[in-house]
Amino acid sequence: MRPAPNSRTVGRALHRGGRGRGSVRIVAKDKDKDKKLSKGDKVSWSSHGQTVPGKVKKKITGHAEVAGRTVKASKDEPQYEVESDKSGRNAVHKPGSLRKKSGGS
Repeated sequence: MRPAPNSRTVGRALHRGGRGRGSVRIVAKDKDKDKKLSKGDKVSWSSHGQTVPGKVKKKITGHAEVAGRTVKASKDEPQYEVESDKSGRNAVHKPGSLRKKSGGS
């Protein structure tokens, strides 16, 4: 089955769960491109099975040493430094792993 020409889905991935051997599901590769996050936005993310609340400290768009690790981000694929409200520690996440909470900034 092919997606419609104007469909937002742009790739395919092998799906191994529940629908039979070798079934295919459509995957949107650019789903996170439209996510707009800014410094101070309230966000949450999953860590070790728990939801962690925090806020965006900065957008990273290049090679950097942040939160104790090397980050290879770009303008096309940015990453975000976030600070946990629970522990006060910093982490770096891709936009797809962050959920913006209402009432941010």
